[in-house]
Amino acid sequence: MAIRPARPSRRAHPARAPRRPRTAVPCAATALIGLLAAACGVTETTTAGMAATSPAATTATATATATATPHSRGAGTPAVGSGAVPRARATGPSPSPTPSKPEKTPTPIASTGPGEGAVNVLALPGYVEWGGTDPKVNWVMPFQTRTGCKVNLRTYDAAAAAAGARPLDPGSFDVVAAPPEVAGKLIDEGSVAPLNTSLIVAYHDIPKRLRRLETRKGDAYGVPYLWGVNEVLYDSSKKGPTTAAALYGGTGKVMLKNSPLTIADAALVLKRRGADIEDPFQLTPSQFDDAIKLLSRGKSADRVYWRDPIEVVQGFASGSVRLAQGTPYQRDVLAQGDRPVKAASGPVTGWADAWMVSSAAAHPSCAYEWLDWVSSVAVQKDAAEWVGLAPANREACAGRTRRICADDESFDDVYFASRPAKKCAGADGECVPYGHWVERWKHLVS
Repeated sequence: MAIRPARPSRRAHPARAPRRPRTAVPCAATALIGLLAAACGVTETTTAGMAATSPAATTATATATATATPHSRGAGTPAVGSGAVPRARATGPSPSPTPSKPEKTPTPIASTGPGEGAVNVLALPGYVEWGGTDPKVNWVMPFQTRTGCKVNLRTYDAAAAAAGARPLDPGSFDVVAAPPEVAGKLIDEGSVAPLNTSLIVAYHDIPKRLRRLETRKGDAYGVPYLWGVNEVLYDSSKKGPTTAAALYGGTGKVMLKNSPLTIADAALVLKRRGADIEDPFQLTPSQFDDAIKLLSRGKSADRVYWRDPIEVVQGFASGSVRLAQGTPYQRDVLAQGDRPVKAASGPVTGWADAWMVSSAAAHPSCAYEWLDWVSSVAVQKDAAEWVGLAPANREACAGRTRRICADDESFDDVYFASRPAKKCAGADGECVPYGHWVERWKHLVS
């Protein structure tokens, strides 16, 4: 691999304090994506002992972990304060049926000035840790010490925000961590501003494939943070499927991710069968209907729609599930519990969550300090290890994080999610917008 010359930095990121050693698969024997909390502090010895337990024991442990994991369900959030960041209520931003609109088309800032002393951070549960769940998992305090920008952290319900049930007021945050379905909505509304990426030191350490996901007319609106892929998992001790199409045929219980974007996975199966689908997230009405028909096949009693990642582990550990839509990290968790689970071959869907700046940011300089911080190698490694997703900054794929990166080492055959839009490159330039995906999905799972 070619070595990139070092670029001058506006400042050096401080060295992290030593932390307890962990296994190559971060907390894999005791937690799941979004469920890493108290169990993430286990030592090498403890984790190794658990890896040798039975699947049933693994399930019991994982269940206990889920119960003890506040941030998996919207953990308490720290408020602006002095040194220590206190625990706070487990709430998201207040609903805003009429969010404030920017007075003009947002533009990137030319430069940053002195920090304003605070930054309002809106994040997905578990994506920002301040030591409230585990004292040794804290990338808020070093940021505050280094920049003088006190973090006011709140979490939110991404599904509700994406569907418009709880609009995000751009005046209520400076930066937001957004999944694709939320990011596209914020850009279209003018709620977030295009970025001056020259102010973000590690921006070009992120692969171009990820950087161009949240762009419009050449402008970047997001700094990729963590990413992952959706796989079809099966018990390799039994006869397994050859492709993802097995989710939509045969008999026996299957588990699908409870998200409207799961429709894209069915569309990808149709694409592999020869359908003229370029992007499974941008479907014409007829393509969309075909995907829904595929999802509707079989007995409804044989389909389980999971919200909590631990449900997938429990299903395979108990032997009650034939197939499941899951992630490489769930597969690793099961492997650590001596449950042989593999992934079917073929192209997959994926997603990348990105940090964005409000078009009405009250603290723009501290907002850019935050973007610079969360894209750094140190924070990306911590976040990837804690959440169980791959870091966007490839320089962070080292040490304890290397195993996570190995699961997602290539972008080949990955179709990354974008918010389904009415205006697209489909027939007559018209596709099915995200709102219709939500409505059809509700009908499908009801």
